[in-house]
Amino acid sequence: MAREGLEGPPEGGMSIDDMVLGPDGAGDENMCLERASAKYVCKDDRFRLQKKSYDNQYAQLYYCRLLRMQPGLTKRIQKEWPGTRVCKILDLPENQEVAVVGTIYKEMKLKPSILQEYNKDRGIETLTGHTSFVSDDDSLVLEDESARMALKGNAIAAGPLVTGVVAAVRGVSSANGDFQVKDVLHAGLQPQQSLPQASEDKYVALVSGLSMGDEGGETASVALLVDYLAGLLGGPQEHEQVAKIVRTVIAGGLLRSVEPILQAASMAKQRQQAAALAPIKEMDIALTQLAGAMDVDVMAGSTDPANHALPQQPLHSCLLPGAVSFPTLHRVTNPHEFEVDGVSFLGTSGQNVEDIDRYSTDEDRLRMLEHVLEWGHLAPTAPDTLTAYSFSDKDPFVIERAPHVLFAGNQPSFQSKVVEGQDGQKVRLICVPKFSSTGVLVLVNLRTLNVQPITFDARLDSSI
Repeated sequence: MAREGLEGPPEGGMSIDDMVLGPDGAGDENMCLERASAKYVCKDDRFRLQKKSYDNQYAQLYYCRLLRMQPGLTKRIQKEWPGTRVCKILDLPENQEVAVVGTIYKEMKLKPSILQEYNKDRGIETLTGHTSFVSDDDSLVLEDESARMALKGNAIAAGPLVTGVVAAVRGVSSANGDFQVKDVLHAGLQPQQSLPQASEDKYVALVSGLSMGDEGGETASVALLVDYLAGLLGGPQEHEQVAKIVRTVIAGGLLRSVEPILQAASMAKQRQQAAALAPIKEMDIALTQLAGAMDVDVMAGSTDPANHALPQQPLHSCLLPGAVSFPTLHRVTNPHEFEVDGVSFLGTSGQNVEDIDRYSTDEDRLRMLEHVLEWGHLAPTAPDTLTAYSFSDKDPFVIERAPHVLFAGNQPSFQSKVVEGQDGQKVRLICVPKFSSTGVLVLVNLRTLNVQPITFDARLDSSI
């Protein structure tokens, strides 16, 4: 875990009595703090589906991606490989070093296929399922508007790459049609607006994976989280910090699963329906309490009642009858892009990183998030292995400007680091862990981009 830039907790520890009553053993009835405010701009327009049509072919999305990213890669070729001729695959000369821009396709023998559903000779791996589909036999193919060609050579490794990445390769075409790669270029960090100069600390809170309805979950930890953000826990020092939290972003995973809604629809008895929908009501109560104290952005995730394909649209208002009565509750898309006091955020509920993990040899989730930034695309595996809407005229997942903060929710553990670009860009990468399994909330300082993880543990175990 990268630790640079992390802000430590306040000096000294706090007992559970301190959290509830304050360090002096009494509540601070006479102390009243006003929560800090910040200018907020939502930039989710490109992720909102205005007109839904499911007649388009997915090939059009790949074409839009290549068309959008090709000019930037051509400029990088001119800068990094000056004098190198850029060719289409059909126009490749033999035994002459050239560069080609195209979309990578990763051929994988373990990759699931719909045809395997009808294969009587399926192996035990198919029956039990895979968590990873990589193997030593994986190979790469590059495809542009004209044709495709196999990529060979030690300069390019299949392992870390995934299908859908747009890249530039430099090398020589052999007589058998293979392309011997000598070097590879990706989109790299895009231009970035300057980080505003702030005079005071303000924070944005990031959390994910509350998993309401999880039988093994800690509902008490969620209650502690809500009370903390609402300023109902701790002493003066904690209250002063909480008052500087201007916004909370919940990056998906509010429910353990959508099964309660599906079950309730088939239940005849009202009592059974109420029991099945209890996690939904629990979610609404928690968000109502939180929205009553501050601005909250709610993103859908893979286990939430929203459309499955990316970009996920905002949760329906009928799911949150109490919380939507507050103007401070903002139902947003996944991915979600926004600015707070000029600091730009871009993030997902984690499906993009989760899918890369299945088809890449990388095991470090933070490294995968860094790849996303380097590749210039939020969800390169969509629509090949990650379900996505079939856009016909654009690819909204292309990263056109480098954000100041790039995050992914519902990760196994908290990780963070700062990545710097060639032109002075600085991006804070954050893997936001599942709250239900880690109890971790992440605070991002808008002035410095430093991060501070805070852990909530409601267990009443004397050994803790």
